[in-house]
Amino acid sequence: MARINSYLTFKGNCREAMTFYQNCLGGDLNFQTIGESPIADKMPPLMRESILHATLSKEGWILLASDMVADEGLIVGNAVSLMLDCDSEQEINHCYERLSSGGQKTHPLEFSFWGAFFGDLIDKYGNRWLLHYQNQNDQN
Repeated sequence: MARINSYLTFKGNCREAMTFYQNCLGGDLNFQTIGESPIADKMPPLMRESILHATLSKEGWILLASDMVADEGLIVGNAVSLMLDCDSEQEINHCYERLSSGGQKTHPLEFSFWGAFFGDLIDKYGNRWLLHYQNQNDQN
């Protein structure tokens, strides 16, 4: 079956943002700079340290990112959210506090009408996160 992964685009601060996400969520983080890629000679020298591709992965999820902004520029909006499905109440609290650091807590964590612990936030890079924990013991 095909898998859907989130791919974030940054304007020069991909390394900083992905390192922040690793500090918040854990996982293995890898970077490939433009200077390390086959397209290095085709790009301006100023871009050699920019991130061509970053991968943060942990236990079944992958977050991808790049500094490669399309010609129309970077437009941060609310059309895409990153859904983080947590394994425990402790994990959701930990991730919510870390990801919201420097950002905005738009919906505090609370028990929802559908029986899950849920909240959302906008991180300091302008990305919207939805955090969810469904206690398997509470399901009907």
